[in-house]
Amino acid sequence: MTEKPDLSGRTALVTGASRGIGYFIARELAAAGAHVIAVARTVGGLEELDDEIKAAGGEATLVPLDLKDMAGIDRIGGALHERWGKLDIMVANAAVLGVISPIGHVEAKTFEKVMEINVTATWRLIRSLDPLLRASDAGRAVIMSSSSAHSARAFWGPYAASKAAVEALARSWADETKNMPLRVNSVNPGATRTAMRAQAMPGEDPDTLPHPSEVAARILHLTSPQLTETGKIFDVPQNRFTTYQMPA
Repeated sequence: MTEKPDLSGRTALVTGASRGIGYFIARELAAAGAHVIAVARTVGGLEELDDEIKAAGGEATLVPLDLKDMAGIDRIGGALHERWGKLDIMVANAAVLGVISPIGHVEAKTFEKVMEINVTATWRLIRSLDPLLRASDAGRAVIMSSSSAHSARAFWGPYAASKAAVEALARSWADETKNMPLRVNSVNPGATRTAMRAQAMPGEDPDTLPHPSEVAARILHLTSPQLTETGKIFDVPQNRFTTYQMPA
């Protein structure tokens, strides 16, 4: 799973593209030949990404957008339809941690923000882009998840619940489209040297964790037109697909 796909002539949208894993996935996609539509709140991070992609001979379109702007997510679908008529790759990467806390201590506004960004905005993105991905000869959707969706560790309640929810959305979407060229998979990136990880584990030495560029490189093959798997979760630490099972 290390061979890089040829994405020449393909379009790829990445949310949360201004930093962390999303930033490096966008770079990997551009290096593989895709035109990257980079979505994020932080304009400075997007401009830095654009500079790097263009310096390497790639192409990008920047979309400064707060994913709380649901109507803005809808407009992306319309704009992509007008310009390209399809979308080949979607990477739903943007997410917020919320707070590491006992469930009963989580403030309502914090819980609602986690669900709004991690779940509702992801569903809205799927709804906006699904027709465009179906129009591709090899649509690929990558939904970023977390091991917390399954471990459900103490104090991780809101984030774990949000990631379990987006995995359920991805699985349903994959089942709906299993007889089409569209392939839909989730990703567990594992512990990664990101700002979110530092927020969650402030005492951890970041140098002991994989850099987000390493994680992005492992994820890239999920966007390949040759990919056959759908409805699974790719585990980056194990570097393999894993299959969902019903509770025993």
